[in-house]
Amino acid sequence: MSAAAEPSPWFGQPRGLTILFLTNMWEQFSYFGMRALLVYYMTKTLLIDQQASSFLYGTYTAFAYFTPIVGGAIADRWLGKKKAVIIGASVMALGHFLMTFEATFYVALATIALGNGLFLPTLPSQINDLYHADDPRRPWAYNVYYVGVNVGGFLAPLVCGTLGEVYGWHYGFGAAGIGMLAGLCIYLAGSRYLPPERRYEVAPQPSVAARGTARRTYGVLLAIGLAVTLFRGAYEQVGNTVALWADSGIDRGLGSVSIPMTWFQSLNPLLVILITPFLLAYWQRRAAAAREHSPVQKMAIGALIVAAAYLLLALAAASAGDGRASWIWLAGFFLIFTIGELFILPNGLGLFARLAPPRFGATTVAAWYLAIFAGSLCAGLVGTLWSELSHVTYFILLAAIAAAAAGFLLLIDRPARAVIATREEQRESQTLDPQAGIPST
Repeated sequence: MSAAAEPSPWFGQPRGLTILFLTNMWEQFSYFGMRALLVYYMTKTLLIDQQASSFLYGTYTAFAYFTPIVGGAIADRWLGKKKAVIIGASVMALGHFLMTFEATFYVALATIALGNGLFLPTLPSQINDLYHADDPRRPWAYNVYYVGVNVGGFLAPLVCGTLGEVYGWHYGFGAAGIGMLAGLCIYLAGSRYLPPERRYEVAPQPSVAARGTARRTYGVLLAIGLAVTLFRGAYEQVGNTVALWADSGIDRGLGSVSIPMTWFQSLNPLLVILITPFLLAYWQRRAAAAREHSPVQKMAIGALIVAAAYLLLALAAASAGDGRASWIWLAGFFLIFTIGELFILPNGLGLFARLAPPRFGATTVAAWYLAIFAGSLCAGLVGTLWSELSHVTYFILLAAIAAAAAGFLLLIDRPARAVIATREEQRESQTLDPQAGIPST
């Protein structure tokens, strides 16, 4: 067993996963810290109207997930994964610090998006290289990694949001930049625990059967990506129109104090941290009993649960009428929403990473973020309807979008299961030369 694959006492996973977890945690702290402030900053300080702010929010998040397509290809072909992470993190930190100046607002958004292009696909694409093909810990690694996303997401609104609301938005943006630098330092300090860059032999021309498998694999990934695109149109409203409703439609009173509006965005990542261990234990019990749902079935279940969460908001808005709904409704929404998220998003990322061709790990993971790019554009357009529809009608629309994504996922489950089984058989048949890091059959 290589040093990178040795277990650690932390979740019983390789030490390298701990480094990737912590690096990702601080990167997500910076992203969610900035995202928690962005809509409020545009509407309250830059005085951009709601429709334009929602569309700009959706456009920014979309392009932050489009640049990884180019960045993943650059990492796979020229830079390598480690250099791409280091350069990307450095550029992103610069962008966050530029957010502290009103004059460089648009330049800052572009800088963060460009750095994200190198960072985002190359960090999770290193997870698979930490494990041998038959390592039983590999299927759960992406759920553990996803906890890191949400530890950062939980801390960000509390720290950056509080600084922004109490002392000024620019202090919150500055804290986000410091978080990005912390992630970079952890990655550099722990790089010895990460797997070396793999060198692959020139592969022979694939057989007809191999080409057929590749076509089916790409077809399944495309279909999953389209379903996720649709789903993100509803999912991404959490940082957009749901955040606006938390400000204008929710009674945030708790005794004699008012709960800061940005704090509600910490509920989702906090619940991810709390719920994930129980959900993993539940899935492990079902797997032991040979009753586990397929990855695509889990994703469909997650989309349906998110649809139910938005129906709860529709009920809350209807019950409030022209007044404000209790913050308890919003807390209940985040509980249901988070359970659905855990079913769909880590499983989707894991599928793209597990089905990736050996030479195109970062590029294939980047394709997952391409679906998020398209979905974020969709979310920006859906967000413009907030001012046009009643709140009840709008939340019902979001529920319908999530339910439609679930239906599409169920339609592609059978071909997806066949492709997954074939790809896993191929992976298990491979062995790795530990000296050269060259997969051979």
